[in-house]
Amino acid sequence: MTQSITEIARVKNINRICMGKFEVETWYFSPYPESLVEMDPLHLCEFCLEPVGSRRMLERHRVKCTLRHPPGNEIYRKDDLSFFEIDGRKQRRYCRNLCLLSKLFLDHKTLYYDVDPFLFYLMTKNDERGMHLVGYFSKEKQSADDYNVACILTLPQYQRMGFGKLLIAFSYELSKVERKTGSPEKPLSDLGLLSYRSYWADVIIEVLCQTKGEVSISEISEMTALTHDDIMHTLQTMDLLKYYRGQFVLYLSEKTIKYNEKAMSKNKVRIDPACIDWVPPKFQPSQLRFL
Repeated sequence: MTQSITEIARVKNINRICMGKFEVETWYFSPYPESLVEMDPLHLCEFCLEPVGSRRMLERHRVKCTLRHPPGNEIYRKDDLSFFEIDGRKQRRYCRNLCLLSKLFLDHKTLYYDVDPFLFYLMTKNDERGMHLVGYFSKEKQSADDYNVACILTLPQYQRMGFGKLLIAFSYELSKVERKTGSPEKPLSDLGLLSYRSYWADVIIEVLCQTKGEVSISEISEMTALTHDDIMHTLQTMDLLKYYRGQFVLYLSEKTIKYNEKAMSKNKVRIDPACIDWVPPKFQPSQLRFL
């Protein structure tokens, strides 16, 4: 028997959701209204993310809903991929729906109502029917710790396709535009941590393989927008730091070079910085408060 009130609150309350052509099994509890929790599966509009209950209700909703893409500014497009920037203060309903959806797949996520202090960056895959949500990351409008990601999620139906690393790569491309380093807010989910460690390793080893001559940690940080701590942690994990003649040096083994070649062959789709049309937003103190 469950005695803890918090544990009761965390029991999974929705088994499946339907989004577009996908039916997805959920992982965790999300505080959707009780009237919708009884629906199995719960149908969501794939464009506005509104939970509507049954398929018949969804069909009626789609007649009225004219949205075919996220309600924000498109800041990147190449081939069939786009990124949109959404201000949580301007699009509260959409962003709250997004947070409720992501809570179904992120156990540690607690925010789903106070979306005003956040910007949301959504990745979509585009076809003739519209722009379909693949995943997103959020970031604080004003982060005291200079985090460039607060929360990140690739929807389960698009996982294991490389989209997670694209989301991470895009967050760092935005940091480069801002001319600053960035790191994700901790703690990361298990899947998030694996994705970040893999991304950091790929990027750092690629820089080392392409750089002729000596390179410092600061220079790697400047080229990649990774923090010194994340770079050092990755170098130690990959065993790329060696103590030689009284100092630490970076060492690339044959195994590491083969790892880079294998990683490069997998990265079929990459973020093209030339396709980013974005200026870092600036906010007044009054725009950072929850109203």
